[in-house]
Amino acid sequence: MADTGTPHETRSAPPGRVRAWKAALCGVLALFAALAAGHLVAGLIAVNASPYLAVGNGAIDLTPSPVKDFAVRTFGTHDKLVLLCGMAVVLVVVSALAGAASRRSVWPGAVVITLFGVVGVVAVAARPDLDTVALLAPVASLLAGVGVFVALHRAARPGMAAAATGTTRRTFLSTGAGVVVGSALAGVGGQLLAGSKDAASSRTAVGRLVPARTAPAIPAGADFAALGTPPFVTPNREFYRVDTALTVPQVRTEDWSLRLHGMVERERVYSYSDIRDRPLVERTITMTCVSNEVGGPYVSTANFVGVDLADLLDEAGVRPGAEQLFSTSVDGWTSGTPVAAALDRDRGAMLALGMNGEPLPLEHGFPARLVIPGLYGYVSATKWVTELEVTTWQARRAYWLQRGWGEQAPIKTQSRIDSPKGFATVGAGTVRVAGVAWAQHTGVAAVEVRVDNGPWQQATLSTEVNVDTWRMWHAELTVPPGSHQVSCRARDRSGYTQTQERAGTVPDGATGWHTISFTAK
Repeated sequence: MADTGTPHETRSAPPGRVRAWKAALCGVLALFAALAAGHLVAGLIAVNASPYLAVGNGAIDLTPSPVKDFAVRTFGTHDKLVLLCGMAVVLVVVSALAGAASRRSVWPGAVVITLFGVVGVVAVAARPDLDTVALLAPVASLLAGVGVFVALHRAARPGMAAAATGTTRRTFLSTGAGVVVGSALAGVGGQLLAGSKDAASSRTAVGRLVPARTAPAIPAGADFAALGTPPFVTPNREFYRVDTALTVPQVRTEDWSLRLHGMVERERVYSYSDIRDRPLVERTITMTCVSNEVGGPYVSTANFVGVDLADLLDEAGVRPGAEQLFSTSVDGWTSGTPVAAALDRDRGAMLALGMNGEPLPLEHGFPARLVIPGLYGYVSATKWVTELEVTTWQARRAYWLQRGWGEQAPIKTQSRIDSPKGFATVGAGTVRVAGVAWAQHTGVAAVEVRVDNGPWQQATLSTEVNVDTWRMWHAELTVPPGSHQVSCRARDRSGYTQTQERAGTVPDGATGWHTISFTAK
């Protein structure tokens, strides 16, 4: 009897293996869907609940201090972008490999995506600035990732009849396209929702901050910008920024408050209006990051407007035995400042609302930040500050203190050569060298320069503005043709001369003379 073959042609065979490229694509698309779903839900709750950002923040917190220092030194303000891009590459590669391992069974990829989801849940749960409801974001991410992976894997795994007609390819491509579109819409939606808390508009609505006590005018001769130094006051867009925030916190003035509590007689809570409606004071202050290497760029000067921190502490009534002002940012970052420095009215510690004639830029702490002259930023400059606790050093350990950095953190006397640049070529004969020096809260008394280990020569100093700001300097040196080195050192008003001994930034700031090489022709 003839065999028509009809039953074998119409009956589907057991599913075969998924093609490698399809399996890998299943993993990558599931990753995109997971991240987009998490970002969408985070947009409704808090942007830091996005699993991708939470894991990135967790990575920053767990990274050893020397590695962080290397990242800041190597990538500067782009260190966080480098981290996020690196994470993205790793996630895509691992997802593709997990998908490729799932050609026979959905389980390898599903397990890897589940593990990703669990890491996201743990990262969000560990964030000090998020509450339990924030866990909805990584849970949504996990469910979306696994669900999309299973659906795509099913669409990519054909029966023989479907394969013969090309139905499976069309089904897989249409399903994949739907995932791409849905993920894009979810990601954009999450971003729009996160941006709906419009801190920029809130900042604009603040208007002009008019100080009752203005800073003295910057005198003529305060800088030598025409000779190669920076301008005396650093424009906001050029002011250095070093922090742990992967995304700039978006805080509206109407949502902001400052709680002052701990070892005080009276706990206080201030709204933005409570602070702004006080008589404001303006001060010209130079700030320095402890991550600044010898000759580094992380030092800037601005006119800050705000209120005296000592006034707020006096209103609360600091109890005897208090040692530390433990400040917390809206994103959970913490800092510890010596209470004595915060209460010292001669030092001029501030809760700042404005910077260089406008409300604080978002990336520099809007609505409010601490500015305490003479101390490195990690103990004196909490941005987006929302809580102040008066306590002891033993009771609370701030973010960087837990990682081995110093407790008191006074800024060290330093100087830097800005012109000529390292390895520049200049004309032989008279060479003008210019730069900056700083010894905040002590003041710069002198700067000296020398060429090729020769005798030290006195540099000309700019007009001093105050002891909490940098001073510019320049000197004219005579050099023959050839390669040369020039070094600088500063002396502060206490009589201390900047040490030649080289030390890294950990635990309390770099030391050493800044030296550059140049060629004279």
